[in-house]
Amino acid sequence: MTALLVLLGLTVVGSVLPAPVVALGPGPTFDTLGDVDGTPVVSAQGLPTYPTEGHLNMTTVGVTDGITTIRALGLWASGTHRLAPRSSLYPPGRSTDEVTAENQQEFDGSIANAEAAALNHLGLPTRVTVGALTDDSPSAGVLEVGDEIRGVGGAPVASVQALLDALGTARPGEPLELTVSRDGAAPREVTVTPAPHPEAPERAFLGITPATTPADGQRLSITLGDVGGPSAGLMFSLALVDKLTPGPLTGGRFVAGTGTINAEGDVGPISGIRFKMIKAQEVGAETFLVPAANCAEAAADAPDGLQLVRVGTLDEAVAALETLDAGGTPASCTE
Repeated sequence: MTALLVLLGLTVVGSVLPAPVVALGPGPTFDTLGDVDGTPVVSAQGLPTYPTEGHLNMTTVGVTDGITTIRALGLWASGTHRLAPRSSLYPPGRSTDEVTAENQQEFDGSIANAEAAALNHLGLPTRVTVGALTDDSPSAGVLEVGDEIRGVGGAPVASVQALLDALGTARPGEPLELTVSRDGAAPREVTVTPAPHPEAPERAFLGITPATTPADGQRLSITLGDVGGPSAGLMFSLALVDKLTPGPLTGGRFVAGTGTINAEGDVGPISGIRFKMIKAQEVGAETFLVPAANCAEAAADAPDGLQLVRVGTLDEAVAALETLDAGGTPASCTE
């Protein structure tokens, strides 16, 4: 009788008190070629666009927080979820809002990189602009978001990397001359005095996030609310390439995938690929694009019937889809 009462007591406690864990599992998936709440996920203004077919779904990892011990055990036993210490996602001393804001910042950065990678892949004219200003930026009052940076110290800059290379020779406290154009006006010279970099005081810090943007009169837009993190970058870039080039890139197929991307088009690894593959198969995907660095993990746990395609760059991802459309076999994670 005593053992039964103890068991009942533990069951009651386990069904009420929150466990110090979160459950990770398949999260929402969105077609980057489609609309969400009536708004296109990806769009372009001032550039010719073309009809698309099929799907290019970005995938996410779902995080279930505030769960009881009983609920946590149930999710773990389902085989589709994994438990992780809550502190691994929400470190002590940091609020949920702070973590959410950081994830949103990463997502915004992935959008900027996705746009730059697509523009570079397509060989479209671009400009180097101020994408964002940090809090208490040394550039505040001199530069504004959207300003085009055409030169540093009298030397022209044609890409974000060229700007970063030029800034690499600057020194904290030494005034730096920039050539800037605002709202299409004639270029002018402005002076910014860099501060010491927060993480490396010997480096100059302007407090700006540079971005690659289309030429004047052109605009790319990526809109998707309630999603954080950088792992949708590859699929955003592919959607832009598809909409800005004739002929459907997917060949009408249901393609899903994941992967970070930088402005140069390099595809980086992500976490939770097992959960993303599960969700992709659930919604009907036939092909899943896998970052090269995640291939071994993906191949070891791939759902039956889901074709895994290995991609290391945006160029490789586009080529892989074109190979599929032509009836060929692209690089696989099982090779």
